[in-house]
Amino acid sequence: MPEILFSDAFLVVVNKPPGLPSVPGRAPGLEDCAVARVQRQFADVLTVHRLDMPTSGLLLFARGATTQRALSRAFEARQIAKEYVAVVDRIPQQAHGLIDLPLMTDWPNRPRQKVDRLAGKPAQTYWQFDCRVDPPSQHDCPTLAARREHESMPAARLLLRPVTGRSHQLRVHLAAIGHPILGDALYAPAAVQGRSSRLLLHATQLKFAHPETGQALHFRSSAPF
Repeated sequence: MPEILFSDAFLVVVNKPPGLPSVPGRAPGLEDCAVARVQRQFADVLTVHRLDMPTSGLLLFARGATTQRALSRAFEARQIAKEYVAVVDRIPQQAHGLIDLPLMTDWPNRPRQKVDRLAGKPAQTYWQFDCRVDPPSQHDCPTLAARREHESMPAARLLLRPVTGRSHQLRVHLAAIGHPILGDALYAPAAVQGRSSRLLLHATQLKFAHPETGQALHFRSSAPF
C-alpha cells in the first residue's frame, strides 16, 4: 500500500514507491498498481494524473467522478504546480534554464517518447540546481550540490518544474540536453543507467486549490536519494 499522506471526502494524496505502476499496465503482471491498492481503502478513488513506474513521489487521486473532472480541469489549466528532484549525469554549465522541446511518441519504439520539432506537442520544463542540500550560506551552492553525488563521475541534483505534462517529459528533456537521469533504463546510455539501481527522479511537491473548499493545499515528500 502506498503511504497515504492526506485523505478527505474529495481526494487522496499518496507517496508512490518506485517500481509500482500508477495504473494497470497492458503487459501481464502489471495489474497491481497504485490506484488498485488505494481503491482497497477508498473504493471511489479515480485517477487524475500518473507517475512513470520507476518514478517515486506524490500522486494525487480524486474521490468520485465530479472531483476527478474538477482536478483534471485544474491540471489542464496548469493550476496544479508540480516539482520534482532528479540526479542527472554531469554538471550543467548554467545554474538554471528552460527546456522548450516538443515531444511525441516514438511509435516504432513504444513506450519511448522523442523530441520532434515538427510534429511534436509543445513541452516545457524549468530546471535549477537543488541548493537545499547545502546550507544557504554557501556561496558556491551549485558546485557543492553537484558534488554530493559520485565524486569521480560528476552528477548534479536538480529541481524540475514541468510547465506541461507530456509522457516521460522530464526524462526525455534532460536526456535531450545531455544530462540524462541516473538509472534511466529508457533514455540514458548504459554507463549512466548503471550508476543507480533505480531511476533517480522523485515527485517532491504538489500545490493546488482544494476542488471543493478552495483551500490552498501544499504537499511535500523528500526524495529518498
